[in-house]
Amino acid sequence: MNSRADISGELETKRQALDARLRGVGRMMVAYSGGTDSAYLAYAAHQVLGGQMLAVIADSPSLSRAHLRDAVDFAGSQGIPLRVIDTHEMEDAAYVRNDSTRCFHCKDELFKVMAEAGGPLGFSAVAYGMNVDDKGDFRPGQRAAAEHHVLAPLAEVGLTKDEIRTLAREAGLRVWDKPASACLSSRIAYGLPVTRETLESIEVSDLEPRLGATHG
Repeated sequence: MNSRADISGELETKRQALDARLRGVGRMMVAYSGGTDSAYLAYAAHQVLGGQMLAVIADSPSLSRAHLRDAVDFAGSQGIPLRVIDTHEMEDAAYVRNDSTRCFHCKDELFKVMAEAGGPLGFSAVAYGMNVDDKGDFRPGQRAAAEHHVLAPLAEVGLTKDEIRTLAREAGLRVWDKPASACLSSRIAYGLPVTRETLESIEVSDLEPRLGATHG
């Protein structure tokens, strides 16, 4: 792990505020995708809460198998408790219709399933990896988070995307410079229905360049 000497005083203050916020929430689940923001949030929550936190990743047709494996591997490498749950947004006609509210229906399903899974385990609080920069974007999923009273600790303490990357790098996390990666469904133009066949086709097309580089 690198020295915190590389972290500015302001950023260290935010990091400490995040730890305090997580400690104040106590037992919680983290909506985890394997991206830098949710991975750092899961890491920070685990550092503060230990076994009192649980990272949850949704296994759905819109998540590529490669991304799922990478997310599971990262959590395992950090000892972060992880549960993989099935979500069923593909059964929601509003999601399949694929208009500008698609992300709302995806996150609405995720947070419903997380609440159902977490209740019996004693997890009443759910958090996700929204940061300050996300607030200015068009993200219907944020509306779903608000309706389900999902916490956004990174944004609450004022952390930006770049600051989260810096903290992740300081912590020695390999995901610190991981490129943003949208779900497979986001690659389908609005108005065209989301189908399993289309999602599988997109995933296969993503693999082809890598296979060509391996066998070329």
